[in-house]
Amino acid sequence: MAGRGRGAEEGEGVTAGVSERLLFAATVPDEATPVSLPAPRPAAEILLPDGGAARQPSPPAAVERIRRQFRLASFPALRRSVAEAATTELDRGIAFLLVPVFLAAGVILYFSLGAEPDLYRPLAAAALMAICTAVSRSWPKTHLVFMAALFCALGFVAAKVETWRAATPMLGSEIQTRLTGRVVIAEEMANGRVRLTIDLISTAHPQLRYAPDRVRLSARRIPPEMKAGSLVTGYARLLPPTGPVRPESYDFSFDSYFSGIGGSGFFLGDPHVIPTTDPPAGTSIASTIENAREDIADHIRSTVGGPEGEIAAALIVGIRAGIPEDINEAMRRTGIYHIISISGLHMALVAGTVMLLLRGAFALFPDFSSRRPVKKYAAGIALISIAGYLVISGVVVAAERSFIMLAVMLVAVLFDRAALTMRNLAISAIAVILVSPHEVVGPSFQMSFAATAALVGAYAGWADYRAGKMRAPPAKRSFLRFMSHKLAIGAGGAAMTSIIAGTATALFAIWHFQRVSPLSLLANLAIMPIVTVVMFLAVASAVMMPFGFDWPFLYLMGKGLTAMIAISAWISEWSPVDAVGLISIQSVLLATIALVIATMATTWLRLAAIPFAVAALLAIPQVRTPDLLISEDAHLVAMPIGGGELAINRARSNEFTTDNWKRALRAETIVPPETFAEGALDIADPVDLPPGSPFYCTGDLCIGRHPSGAIVALAENRNSARPACGFADLIVIDDATAYNPCRDPSVLVVTKRQLARDGSAAVFFDPQSATARPVIRYAVEKPYRPWHEQRRYSREARGLAPHERPEKADTKPPPAQ
Repeated sequence: MAGRGRGAEEGEGVTAGVSERLLFAATVPDEATPVSLPAPRPAAEILLPDGGAARQPSPPAAVERIRRQFRLASFPALRRSVAEAATTELDRGIAFLLVPVFLAAGVILYFSLGAEPDLYRPLAAAALMAICTAVSRSWPKTHLVFMAALFCALGFVAAKVETWRAATPMLGSEIQTRLTGRVVIAEEMANGRVRLTIDLISTAHPQLRYAPDRVRLSARRIPPEMKAGSLVTGYARLLPPTGPVRPESYDFSFDSYFSGIGGSGFFLGDPHVIPTTDPPAGTSIASTIENAREDIADHIRSTVGGPEGEIAAALIVGIRAGIPEDINEAMRRTGIYHIISISGLHMALVAGTVMLLLRGAFALFPDFSSRRPVKKYAAGIALISIAGYLVISGVVVAAERSFIMLAVMLVAVLFDRAALTMRNLAISAIAVILVSPHEVVGPSFQMSFAATAALVGAYAGWADYRAGKMRAPPAKRSFLRFMSHKLAIGAGGAAMTSIIAGTATALFAIWHFQRVSPLSLLANLAIMPIVTVVMFLAVASAVMMPFGFDWPFLYLMGKGLTAMIAISAWISEWSPVDAVGLISIQSVLLATIALVIATMATTWLRLAAIPFAVAALLAIPQVRTPDLLISEDAHLVAMPIGGGELAINRARSNEFTTDNWKRALRAETIVPPETFAEGALDIADPVDLPPGSPFYCTGDLCIGRHPSGAIVALAENRNSARPACGFADLIVIDDATAYNPCRDPSVLVVTKRQLARDGSAAVFFDPQSATARPVIRYAVEKPYRPWHEQRRYSREARGLAPHERPEKADTKPPPAQ
């Protein structure tokens, strides 16, 4: 940040820090103002005629101090103080720091709209704001307002242009077809299957008129010769991208749209490789890089072995599909999962390791290092190193964003500027927002920039505080005391880093994942020294790998990862339940405003963050937890029944969906339904069911009762739902062809067709009256945005029955053409 430089002056026996912020202080006259002494008073003014001493008629000191404080606290004085502080903030460059904030605000505004806007009006608004900004240069305050509006409009336009440029064709309905395509990525998963990302070339039996360009499929086995760039064919079941598992949760259709993935599914048999000529040039380069990544990953797995080899492959080449789920969950519960995703931590460790090794190597040649800018040489080579790391790690979004941040800092070193400043962070944020605007509404962008901004702001403020303090030179210590002091400082710094980053990202983590890691501080303190050593060994192994001398470093790396896995598993066992339920979006927005003010302001104006932070904390519980959740395919229904229990209607359920629902509803235990033979369920009247009962299923009908007293019925078709019209408050029908069988308008009926159109649903019962009609909220609103357009074309959304599944004798796919 401008004005956040560091410096030091030495004096006689003391050390005084100097901050560049002092450069913005009021100037001091060159000549000191002479001290004026009070004029001597005549004796007549001191002695009374009778010889007694006279008392001064001044008010008491306490009264005078109170009057002075009231004068300072008056509105005109406060206004002058705010104006002076605002002027200082502008002089220090806060206007530039707010550019990514307003760009992000425009992006968020675009993605929060209920309908897709056209491109012409946002462009016209941006042009109008640009004209107003140019005209208002003579009025500084008005000029700043128009500048803010201009950047908001530019962020809106950038998001619209990205959506228009993506234009990903999305599969509208489930279908089986023979496909032919080119393999882009082949990943071995922990469950033994292989996940393939394929660019489609053609489809047959049937031929799809609106086929997606790219799909992601899993296979039980693949031919040994299959690799990236291979042409493959096989019979597969394709599924459209799914929406949120509940309202206001992560939208997989949104992610698929901007990732270019138009469908997913699995091969019904083993795919086959088709001999082909050389692929196009662009595809050949990408395939060569991907095959090199896979070869390196296979080499690491074979050398290290076990889960440690999978984690080592994730750290070096970014392939993490093979990490066992229990290890992933342990790292999530302990708050250290961020070490698996290649991000700022890994980029910084790689760059720092390269610079440290090079600076040490240059120090061996004092004649050369004293005449050359070796620090710049090291920064330049580190920049090339992290660029190679970005390419070999697969150029994922998180790594791309981290590379931009580190590249800006290393380029700052090349031009003799401070590397770690808020200004450089703002440049990185601007680049990421303009390149990938959709990342702004994702958890990765929000949490990484929130943590980085909090750390940069906190440590810059601490450095400025120390710069104004007088410090005595350090006393001579023994080697043991010196090392103990350094270790204590390192541990304290690591603890403060974890606390600051965890506090800055807490509400974002709760909003997106409904979970926190109570023991994350302990886990990070225990793990980060190991991770630092592991990344140093990873860099060394990457350097020595072309020469075949990487096995000692990979061996030691595996031992370090073994210790990391053991520590995370042990802490995870002692970690309490991390599900915290839902919070309101208002609290997240208020916390974001507080974070922006606290990290970017450098004067007393940062105190303005306090009311926003308090309001964010007060707004956290201002959200109502759903009383019942329904999946978008109408197969699964979950209802909290009290005591931390969540009743579901199926014994076998989607694990990912139920885990998400458990965290959102703050439930700990899944209660499966109690199934009875048809006619064996002995309930004289469903109204007699006790409140909070699980689902009781018989035949095609399941019945459960919410703690509020509302009765829920789940039916397979309209005929089985008709008897529930007499007692149920909510009926869910798993049939797209069914319509409302009830004449009573107070009964809420939800069909598969409605869910196919509007996505998963959250239901709210009236706690005051069990007979009141429930309120329902769907995950997808109409009119559809581009990433939801495919919903209108599914068979279920059109009220059609699903395709008849072929009999077992006819399940053999047609022969390859």
